[in-house]
Amino acid sequence: MNTAVQALPRFLARTSLVTQIAIGLACGIALALLAPGAARATALLGDLFIAALKAVAPVLVLVLVAAAIAGHEKGQPTHVRPILLLYLLSTLAAALVAVVASFLFPTTLVLNAPPVAGEPPGGILGVLKNLLLGAVSNPVKALLEANFIGILTWAIGLGVMLRHATSGTRQMLFDLADAVSSLVKVVIRFAPLGIFGLVGATLAESGLGALVGYGQLLAVMIGCMLFVALVVNPLIVYWKTRRNPYPLVFLCLRESGITAFFTRSSAANIPVNLELCRRLKLHEDTYAISIPLGATINMAGAAITISVMTLAAAHTLGMQVDIPTALLLCIVSSLAAAGVSGVAGGSLLLIPMATSLFGISTDVAMQVVAIGFVISVVQDSAETALNSSTDVLLTAAGCPDEYQLP
Repeated sequence: MNTAVQALPRFLARTSLVTQIAIGLACGIALALLAPGAARATALLGDLFIAALKAVAPVLVLVLVAAAIAGHEKGQPTHVRPILLLYLLSTLAAALVAVVASFLFPTTLVLNAPPVAGEPPGGILGVLKNLLLGAVSNPVKALLEANFIGILTWAIGLGVMLRHATSGTRQMLFDLADAVSSLVKVVIRFAPLGIFGLVGATLAESGLGALVGYGQLLAVMIGCMLFVALVVNPLIVYWKTRRNPYPLVFLCLRESGITAFFTRSSAANIPVNLELCRRLKLHEDTYAISIPLGATINMAGAAITISVMTLAAAHTLGMQVDIPTALLLCIVSSLAAAGVSGVAGGSLLLIPMATSLFGISTDVAMQVVAIGFVISVVQDSAETALNSSTDVLLTAAGCPDEYQLP
C-alpha cells in the first residue's frame, strides 16, 4: 500500500495532464457501464471541479486583463483586432456550413416535446441590448454572476486608470495576477478527477437511449462542428500563418476541447485556455484579453446549433427557405451566437429569435428548444468544445509572434 502511495506522485509528475484526463474518461465510462449506482455518486467530483473553475474564472479574468493593460507600454500593440476579425470570420463560416448542411440533409422533428421554462430574447436588438447592459453592470454583481462582458469592461477601465499608478501599485497587481494564475493551475490539476465524475454521472443518469430518436439531427450538427474544426478553422489558420495548421488544431482540440466538452462551459474553460496560451508562448497582453473575450463572442458552435435547429423547424412545418433568407439566417445566427452566455445550454434559448425570421410561433419554437435540451448531453458538449478550442486556435493564429508548440 505504501509503495502505491509513493508511486502515485511520480506517476502524476511524469504523465501529461491530457493522458490523465483520458484515464479519468475511460474510468468514468467503465464505472457507468459496470456500476451505475456508484457512478451517480461520483457526480460530486464533477460538480466540485466545475464549481471551482467557475469560481476562479471571473477573478482571474478581472485581474489578468487589468494587469495586462496596466503594464502595457505605450506604443506596444496588443494585436487583439486581427483576432476579433478571425473570430467573426470563423463564426460566419460556421453558420454558412450549418445552413448548407441543413439543405443537403434536411431534418424533420416530432414536435411534441414538453414546454421549457425561460423567456427567449425578443430579437437581435434584444440580444445587443443585453450585451450593452451587461457591459455596464455593477462590478460586484458581474463577478458574482460571471458576467464576462461586464468583467471585461471594468477590467479594461481599471487597467487604463492604473497605467498612471505608482510602480509599487502596479507591481502589486502583477503579483496578484501571478498568485491567481498559480491557484488556477492547482484547480486544473484536478481535471482528471472532475472528468471522471462528470462522465460517470452523466452516462449513468442519462444513458444514450434518449438520443437515438434524434440521431439525424445530432449527426447534422456534430458533422457541421467536425467540418468546421477540421476543415474550416485549419483553412483560416493556414491563410493567416502560412504554416501547417493541423499540429496546432489537434493540440487545441486535445488540451482545450476535451475539458470544454465535459465542463460544457466556455467560461469555465477560460483558465484552461489561458494556461495553453502560456505554453504556446503567445503574447500575454494579447491572450489575456482575447481569451475571455472569445469565451463570450466567439461562438461558432452556437451559430451551428441555432442555424440547424431553426431550419429543422422550418422543414418540419413544410416551409420553403430561399437563398436570401438563408444568408440572413447566417448573419442573425452569428450575431445571436455572440450574445450567448458562456454557460451550458446558452445557445438554445436564442432559437426562437432565429425562428421568428420564418414566422414560426413561439410555442413551436420552444418545443424545438425542448428537443435541444434532450440532446444537449452531446450537442452542447460538442458545441462548447468547438467554441473554446477555437478561442486558443485563432488567438495563436492572430498573434504576431509565431506560436511554439510544446
